[in-house]
Amino acid sequence: MQIEGNLRMFDTELNQGKVEYTLPVHDILTPVDAISFNPLIGKTIQIEYKGYINSVLSGEKMKKAYGEGLTYKEFMESPMASPSIIRPELSRIHEGVALRDYDWEMKHHMQPHVVYISLTNGYKVGVTRDTNIPYRWIDQGAVKAVRLAEVPYRQLAGLIEVSLKSHIADKTHWQKMLKGIIENPMDIIEVRDEMASHVPGELKQYLTDNPEITQIEYPVLHYPEKVKSMKLDKVPLIEKELMGIKGQYLIFTDGSVLNVRSHAGYRVSIQT
Repeated sequence: MQIEGNLRMFDTELNQGKVEYTLPVHDILTPVDAISFNPLIGKTIQIEYKGYINSVLSGEKMKKAYGEGLTYKEFMESPMASPSIIRPELSRIHEGVALRDYDWEMKHHMQPHVVYISLTNGYKVGVTRDTNIPYRWIDQGAVKAVRLAEVPYRQLAGLIEVSLKSHIADKTHWQKMLKGIIENPMDIIEVRDEMASHVPGELKQYLTDNPEITQIEYPVLHYPEKVKSMKLDKVPLIEKELMGIKGQYLIFTDGSVLNVRSHAGYRVSIQT
């Protein structure tokens, strides 16, 4: 099978604890196909970069993307790249104040959010919309996760996350995650309960005692001892045996990895 089009991040589904990966392919802005990637593990695939990128918002052709498939102007103006995406505590849409786009922020930020504890290489705290669970956990390569707090809008989730940053990580060590390294043996409920004790009094009303733990298993034949990230700008032709997928990364048998999400909008030919 061979198909040409523009990349988007993997679509994922959690089926009885196991992740199923589907790669959507667009013709600029129009979805044209989707490739089921789980059956390709253990096989050689070819990805050839055609030398340009189409913006995921406007379709504009460019040589360099900003953020995840945006032009520089879009990156500076689009709500998809708003400061409150990275720092939820900056959101003010609950006050009727939009940082970039009122309607977009009402739709995406004035919505129920979850503060969670997840285990990637170690434990971390994170924030996402309630409707993004479990997909956000899968995207970051978490092997288990549990809810800590449930809030009515984004800023509150950000304030809880900020209050915990001196007690727990808020970022994933991607190389260790891709090596399958787990550094913290503590039970996730114990970690959640400890983090709950550090949440300021005025925010404790949003804590949840939901005991459900989500376990996540990735389609990886075995984890590499060393990993090396590739960018299609520098390695325009990849022809390697696929060893697995974790988070939004393709893992090849030689330990090289490709972050599909960071290549949104790239025009490629894929042969399987």
